[in-house]
Amino acid sequence: MKRITIFALCVFAAVYTVSAQTAPKFGYINMQEVIFLMDETDSARVELDKLSADMQSTYNAMYEELTTKYATYQQMSANWTPSVLATKEQELKDLEARLQQYQQNAQMDLSNLQNQLMAPIQQKATEAVSKIAKANGLAGVFEQSVMPYIDPSQCMNLMDQVRTELGISPDKTLPQAQPQM
Repeated sequence: MKRITIFALCVFAAVYTVSAQTAPKFGYINMQEVIFLMDETDSARVELDKLSADMQSTYNAMYEELTTKYATYQQMSANWTPSVLATKEQELKDLEARLQQYQQNAQMDLSNLQNQLMAPIQQKATEAVSKIAKANGLAGVFEQSVMPYIDPSQCMNLMDQVRTELGISPDKTLPQAQPQM
């Protein structure tokens, strides 16, 4: 009986030792931060800002045209014949519809361009994380921003290695949020 107990303890200790040595290792990273810090994201942001400014300028010109014609309509409507009045009202409705359609199309175009510009950036970041994870023998990598808790003593922080892999300067940081007044 004593031998069986000692044998069972030895087997348990051996299994525990083997399982402790082969326990999967995990890492964690904040992908949003990585992507935000990449130089390619800065370039994409400049391109998106330029398109957005161009679209805003066109929108403002269209809006100015609408407000000018509406002001003219308000001033002159008492002097117009019913057929001219109906034509001017239809013209205002058409301008307003064009303005709304332009705004919808502009938002869609901007969203499509953002997706088109960000897809290769996200792919590059994902490939860098995969490469670092494989090099460190990790079984998986957690997204830090969506995990309620990650024990740093049980998981490896991959941020510094991924920053190095992507050529992100150690001095580059996220902008600090401005306090609300």
